[in-house]
Amino acid sequence: MMRAPDFLHLPRARPDLLLLGTLVVILCLGLVMVGSASVAVAERLSGDSLYFFYRQAVYGLIGLVIGFVILHIPMRVFQASTFALLGLGLLLLLVVLVPGLGHSVNGAQRWLHLGPVSLQASEPARLCLIMYVAGYATRRQLELATSWGGLFRPMLFMVIASFLLLLEPDFGAATILVTVAGIILFVAGARLFNLVVLAVVGGATLVVLVFSSPYRLERLVSFSNPWAHPFASGFQLTQSLIAIGRGHLAGVGLGNSVQKLSYLPETHTDFLFAIYAEEFGLIGSLVLIALFSMVVWRGFVIARRALDAGQTFGGFVAYGLSAWLVLQAFVNMAVNMGLLPTKGLTLPLMSYGGSSLVMMCALCALLIRVDLETRIPAKQTTGRGDQ
Repeated sequence: MMRAPDFLHLPRARPDLLLLGTLVVILCLGLVMVGSASVAVAERLSGDSLYFFYRQAVYGLIGLVIGFVILHIPMRVFQASTFALLGLGLLLLLVVLVPGLGHSVNGAQRWLHLGPVSLQASEPARLCLIMYVAGYATRRQLELATSWGGLFRPMLFMVIASFLLLLEPDFGAATILVTVAGIILFVAGARLFNLVVLAVVGGATLVVLVFSSPYRLERLVSFSNPWAHPFASGFQLTQSLIAIGRGHLAGVGLGNSVQKLSYLPETHTDFLFAIYAEEFGLIGSLVLIALFSMVVWRGFVIARRALDAGQTFGGFVAYGLSAWLVLQAFVNMAVNMGLLPTKGLTLPLMSYGGSSLVMMCALCALLIRVDLETRIPAKQTTGRGDQ
């Protein structure tokens, strides 16, 4: 009887049940909210009010299958492949910009059509690039702590990737990528002064980019005072604020949102949180924030435990992926509440979208894999007794 290779065996250890349970709750809550928030647009586009609910359920199943496969791959396999992952990530961001290969949706060229499947290139690309940064930080900790050169090399690739993302344009994805990379490098020992200098330079560059682009400047102006143009540039944000305001303390109840009835655009994608806040109110919103806070807390605990166990690569990956998930969640919520300009970022594990949901399932599987490897002897983790 054929056996799977040893490196594909799942460690016999109990995962962090608090993390796993929280992720399952967020995923299920997201599926319910996609079904609730999309009824009007689904009825208008397909004649079936549950059209997007069914599709999201399929995406979720695909994500779980891919996550299950990733869960069986040791972190040492990913660590040995970081240069290949860097190349794949940059290639995806380049290919999507090629006319005829990349496709535009809502004015942004972010999609690759692979037969019947559409892939948002920035989702797998960011995961590949973050894995590369974690691998670099593992190999070059001494250089990061002692020289500019150690910090310059990985950030150069992040700048190139960010430039390609801005060409789509995808300002939000670029911001998250650079921020998460900076967090990993800081944890790995990069000097705070060097990171602050790069952050100041990056901030100045962003200011120049904003004021040099009418598209970005319009978003900034509408964000700062959406009520000045409630039926033009400020329409989406004002409708989102109305939805959140209608929720009051306890919400209007699941399925009873008014703003989802073709008043607020993108109710099941970027602005899902506004409909959630309308239906579940302040209490429900605080519960959701607590759930995401639980994820980042447990993720950082796993990362710290991995570093203490000498599993440096796994620890850096866990820090990076936890930061990515929670930063994207809070940026999405802040955009919905008018605290940040519109970024086009989904609410992780909740917003409608196959690429986002599948990649977030892969992210969570990697986090759980790191957790499992910290709970077993090193010789079982690597097959060689080392990391």
